[in-house]
Amino acid sequence: MEPIYKETSKILKAISDAKRLRIVDMLSCGELCACKILESFDITQPTLSHDMKVLVEAGIVNDRRDGKNIYYSLNMEKLEGLLSKLNVMFYEKEDCICNIKKGSS
Repeated sequence: MEPIYKETSKILKAISDAKRLRIVDMLSCGELCACKILESFDITQPTLSHDMKVLVEAGIVNDRRDGKNIYYSLNMEKLEGLLSKLNVMFYEKEDCICNIKKGSS
């Protein structure tokens, strides 16, 4: 499978969970401490850590440690790239995959 599909599916899988999608929405307002994110959910700290790990590994969230606190922010470059890739995939164009003849890839 082409790398563009693998990378895009990894990001989409990360945000396919409603809780993680809400976290991304929260981070659209700016950087947040993990403790502030945790206050918005009825989950344990290990559950939040897992969700944040998924988002960080997908590349759409950045993390930084400041003392005992971990702060999260959106990786806007990665998210803009995702939107651009989806925009290309969702519309027919001259070099669209649907125009490629079987066996000529």
